[in-house]
Amino acid sequence: MKSYRKELWFEVPARRGFINITPQVEECLRESRITQGLILCNAKQI
Repeated sequence: MKSYRKELWFEVPARRGFINITPQVEECLRESRITQGLILCNAKQI
């Protein structure tokens, strides 16, 4: 089984904010070269 891990950091101007992270997640998927499976996106501080 293949695995790939990458941490992404985001800065928001206020205490709360919404960021569309889809393009960054898609880029991670391309970097991983994994073609089948699931992606787990875990927010460490919510």
